Amino acid sequence: MANYSFSRTWQSQPMSARVIRLFLGITWIYGGWNKATDAGFLNSASPHYIGEQLKGYLTTSPIHAILQHMVEHASLMGWGVMLSEFAIGIATLLGIAGELAALGGFSMSIILWLSATWSVKPYFLGSDTAYAILWLALFLSIRQSARSRRITSIIPNLKDRREVVRLIGVGAASVVAAFAGKKFTTTNPTPEAGAAIATLADLPVGATKNFQAADGRAAIVFRTKAGVFAYARICTHQGCVADYDSASHLIKCPCHGAAFDPTNGGAAVAGPTQIALDKIKVAIKGNNIVQI
Repeated sequence: MANYSFSRTWQSQPMSARVIRLFLGITWIYGGWNKATDAGFLNSASPHYIGEQLKGYLTTSPIHAILQHMVEHASLMGWGVMLSEFAIGIATLLGIAGELAALGGFSMSIILWLSATWSVKPYFLGSDTAYAILWLALFLSIRQSARSRRITSIIPNLKDRREVVRLIGVGAASVVAAFAGKKFTTTNPTPEAGAAIATLADLPVGATKNFQAADGRAAIVFRTKAGVFAYARICTHQGCVADYDSASHLIKCPCHGAAFDPTNGGAAVAGPTQIALDKIKVAIKGNNIVQI
């Protein structure tokens, strides 16, 4: 790629590869932008939080052990996915490290298939397998073109200063795009103390509801015949977001197996911590359940 030319990277490909390249490049950039502009994607108190999405895949995915490790570092994974999507999309459109970009897109599509759309049946209703095939087709097209020019390695020549500068440029553009997206986020205001969490009609006796506490933490409220009580859902081991398991009547952390008993002050009853969950003060005022 010493004689890199943006126009040449397009002209050297057949029309079919150009169509695939254009579609995938734009789609991957849009995927990164969609995450960058989603105020909840990296917010542990949001239902859109990357950690919540990963936890949703644990029970059905064949790579649940890998996903469990991802949950432990969900925010870091979220940044990695967002920046990778930007980098792959930008590199694909510009024709920089095209083979590596195509392999990156292929790998991401396979991982998404094994996690997000694994349970979609029949398989052709899920988009990730189609994306994987498109990325593979693009990779093979670029590889065939490279072989015709007797280029055997798919690794960029890091001894070529211009190639290194182009790669750094792609990385820098990805970071700029991610932070630019943050400027367009619509952040939902954190509910203040006294704001209604739910109405009594919406939360009957025996029900629970996840909500965002006034301090921004993910929380859960319980309603019983005796009244209402709530806890922060932040595990006291390493800070993962825990969920209520209605089958065991425990609040369980998906990261390292910690479990907490909401009927006993949020006490830890299993796992690597002995520290109870933080309590959130709530009360019934009129027809509403509010944080106090």
